[in-house]
Amino acid sequence: MKILSRFPTLLGWLMVAAQSFASVGPDYVRPTNDIPNAFATNNLGTWQVAHPSDAVPKGNWWSVFRDSQLDALESRAGTNNQDLKAALARLEQARANTRVARSEFFPAISLDPSFSRTRYSPNGELIYPSRAINDVKVPFDLSYEIDFWGRIRRSVEAATRDAEARAAAFESFRLALHAEVAQEYFSWKATEAELDTLQRTLGFRREAKELVQARFEAGAANELEFARAETELASVAADLAAIERRRAEFKNSLAVLLGAPAPTFLLEVGPLPIDVVPPSIPPGLPSDLLERRPDIAEAERDLAARNARIGVAKAAFFPTVRLTGMFGWESADTDLLFDWHSRIWSLGPSVTLPIFQGGRNRANLRRAQAAYDEGVANYRGQVLTAFREVQDSLLGLHWLHVQSDAVAKVVEAARRTASLSKTRYESGFATYLEVVESERTRLAAERQLAQLAGQRLVVTVQLIKALGGGWDVRAEK
Repeated sequence: MKILSRFPTLLGWLMVAAQSFASVGPDYVRPTNDIPNAFATNNLGTWQVAHPSDAVPKGNWWSVFRDSQLDALESRAGTNNQDLKAALARLEQARANTRVARSEFFPAISLDPSFSRTRYSPNGELIYPSRAINDVKVPFDLSYEIDFWGRIRRSVEAATRDAEARAAAFESFRLALHAEVAQEYFSWKATEAELDTLQRTLGFRREAKELVQARFEAGAANELEFARAETELASVAADLAAIERRRAEFKNSLAVLLGAPAPTFLLEVGPLPIDVVPPSIPPGLPSDLLERRPDIAEAERDLAARNARIGVAKAAFFPTVRLTGMFGWESADTDLLFDWHSRIWSLGPSVTLPIFQGGRNRANLRRAQAAYDEGVANYRGQVLTAFREVQDSLLGLHWLHVQSDAVAKVVEAARRTASLSKTRYESGFATYLEVVESERTRLAAERQLAQLAGQRLVVTVQLIKALGGGWDVRAEK
């Protein structure tokens, strides 16, 4: 019985001793990457070795656009989006898996009571004082694996890194969700600006048709001019229908992002000003890209989990040492069940040594190593994608700004040309074809300018997403 009195101390010593052994398998080292010194645009920062800080709160980065309606939509999406709730549930599953893996650090103890009543034949070989015998057992069973080779420790390490990867995936999804809401919102407003332009143009075309019709009836215009006026009016009406369809699609898409039924979703959105100016980009901002992007952190922590699983696979080549025990009471008389003399116990180790597994353990190790190699490629590919996305956004903003300035001049000249052409036609110095061509040029330029205004804001959102969040966070730290 001395061993039972010392059993908790003995078990604790074994747990501590097992922890002191070195774990098989490679220790994780973050892969290196070829880092460019700077962007190819405007000297917007240099690069440094990354130390992931994706857990730093990003804040309400969309507030840099100073749009109260957008603020309300983003808040609603963060509360009601169903995909975001699913991502949170996946994170909770990963955290639970970590707790499951850690449970193997401790012994498993279970209560296994049993009762049996057996009747023996009096004609049998054994002679019993009674033909029926009761047997009542109340044992506590114990099983504990001594983690000599680090299988459990590597399993916990892998589960922990998986949970961290899922946390980063959740942050990545949340960032993507808010970015998508902002992009759909600005696209919707740009469509409203196009719609406003087309509606005004439709009114102009109706007036033009009435003017040509009056001149035709008076003999000052021919039938061809009247037909062209009708054609241009119908063409604008067709474009208007197409824009209405696009506006409905943006509305329905935004409804899903906000967790609302599309048929009942209502929102009044005004047209986007064609002279809108996106938020400016602070110099030197992108230097912490690898530290703040949650998708890169997800790939890096997934890689760490894959590395730990190599250790789990290697541990399968070594003996498994388990400590099993039992303590409890057994008696034929329930009144004497918990009597001191009714106690029973057993304690002993068991060793399982893999001799022949048909190549299973070696195949599992090769699979784990190949999975790690895949993770390295995924991680480095994600880094390259991050550089490309930031570079694309920076270049996109630059050239969209140049293009917007050029189209703004086209709009100004086209409006003046259209006004002069109409005056010349009314005075009889120009044909209606000249009016039609000048109006077409004006309409195309105004629609393009409205589209560019929306694209500049959308690309700004894409840049914020590529940087892992809003740049105002740096000033707050």
